Amino acid sequence: MTKLKLGPITDDKPVKVSLELPATVHSDLVAYAQLLAHETGGSVGDPVKLISPMIERFMATDRGFAKARRNGDRECPSAS
Repeated sequence: MTKLKLGPITDDKPVKVSLELPATVHSDLVAYAQLLAHETGGSVGDPVKLISPMIERFMATDRGFAKARRNGDRECPSAS
């Protein structure tokens, strides 16, 4: 079984964002959604819903970002 970085997607209060993706990235996003649905035994529905958890996971595992936040860098404001 493939070990994906994302788990089941939870609903949260959304903030509307408009985003354009290259066709290849969208295609990969659809493929990832299908694999995730198969692995979790659920349904992802709209693959666009994966973008937020992917970004969240990326930021949570970015050591440079975490270090900057811990150090209170001015260029890295804390989350509100």
